[in-house]
Order: sequence, then structure tokens, then C-alpha cells
Amino acid sequence: MKTLKDKVIVITGASSGIGEAMAREYAARGAKVVLGARSVQKLQLLAGEIRRHGGQAAYCGVDVTRPEECRGLIDTAVREFGGVDVLVCNAGISMRALFDDVELEVLHRLMDVNFWGTVNCCKYALPYLQRAKGSIVGVSSVAGLHGLPGRTGYSASKYAMTGFLETLRIENLRKGLHVMIACPGFTASNVRFSALTADGSQQGETPRDESKMMSPVEVARIVERGILRRKRLCLMEAEGRATHFVKKFAPAFLDRMFYMVMAREPDSPLR
Repeated sequence: MKTLKDKVIVITGASSGIGEAMAREYAARGAKVVLGARSVQKLQLLAGEIRRHGGQAAYCGVDVTRPEECRGLIDTAVREFGGVDVLVCNAGISMRALFDDVELEVLHRLMDVNFWGTVNCCKYALPYLQRAKGSIVGVSSVAGLHGLPGRTGYSASKYAMTGFLETLRIENLRKGLHVMIACPGFTASNVRFSALTADGSQQGETPRDESKMMSPVEVARIVERGILRRKRLCLMEAEGRATHFVKKFAPAFLDRMFYMVMAREPDSPLR
């Protein structure tokens, strides 16, 4: 794949943040984007804006925890544009609470969206991706490389996503399917404001300085380069690359560093 031009790209979680940035960026490069999220109204507005700027876009309301709705999203791509070249599994939610305090339903919700949402979409897109020798991108996190204290459900769901996608890559070695795990650092997006607390309510504000984080547009552009280069693992900033390296040689030291960093957050659940 030399360029995204004329490629059919399905993006989940496309109504805001990284997913929205991907939709805009990839459509501007000539891709045919298919947008999925729960907010149909936001998708409609975004698709309309893309079309007004000369791009091609379709959309479908989807809750990725519901397999039949994931099938509908893929069916929309096939009906409107004839297939699927790239599937970006971006829909996700976060959390911030210690395992001591968190209600189990919160952890189930994280797994349903972050892990099962990826599985559901891949299941229905896979035949088309195999035919196209296309790409699956799982938007993971540094928390999917090493356990992140205060984010047990988030780390667990991202580890599960990684295990699933790596296995899918191996199963399809002879079919030309490209699978990439993309790991942004902390990113300024709505997912941080909607992160779940111990009782399942949204935290409403982020404890971190948004101005010092990656922007969704930066993430979208790095993921694009990763797709074109058919990378396996896409680490996007120094923290992620350091985590990946240090874990191989000094995992206990990395545990302590992660604890120290997360304990310094305002109102940290670590005590």
C-alpha cells in the first residue's frame, strides 16, 4: 500500500478524538472513510463536512459491544464502497480507580468495549480484509505494554486486544493480512474526560495537563505512516519506546517508575 487514496477505511469511535482526526486526515488524502460510533448525529455532521470538502464518507451508528451492529458497520462499507481495506479499531473507554475500590461491573464494561469491540468488528471485516490483503489497526496504549496502576481494567483490556490481534496476525501469515498495534501516549481527547471511576461514573475532568499531551491529529498521522509501512508495533513517543525497551531488561525498575509517576497525579487513587 503506497497511499491511502481510494482505500476503504472503517474507523470505530469516529465521532470524536483520535477517530475523528483519522476520519478527517484520511479523507483528505483520498481515502473512502466509513465512520462508526454511537452518536449518529455527530457522525452525520462529520460525514457531511468531509463530503463538502470533496471527500467520500459513509457512516453507521454502532455500539461495538453489540455484534449485530458491528456487522451493520461492515455491511455499510461493503454496500457503499465495495469492501474494506483498513479496519481501525479505535473505540474505547478508560478508567481511573484502584482494584481495591472498583466495582466489577466497571471492569466488565472496559473489556466489553475495548476487547470485545475489537473482536466483534474484526470478525465481520476479516473476509474482506483478507481479500484485499489489507490492514487491521488496534489502537492500544502504553497501558497495553505494561500494567498501569489505577487503570487495571484499561490495562487488562488493552493486553487482551494485543493478544487477540497478534494471534490473528499469525493465523493469517500466508494470507497477506497486516496487523498493527498502535500505542499512543497520553492523548488530549474526550476519552480522558469520560474515563470511568470506581463506581462507573465518568470522572468529568482529567488530572493531567492536556497541553502537554499528543494531539489526535498527531496520532492519526503516525498511524497512517505505520499502515503504509505495514509496521507490527507503532510506538508514538519517548515514553512508549522507553517502556518497551526497559521492560525487557529491568521490569521491576519499570514497576517502580510507573508507580511514582501515577502517584504524582492530582487526586491519585494510589496512597
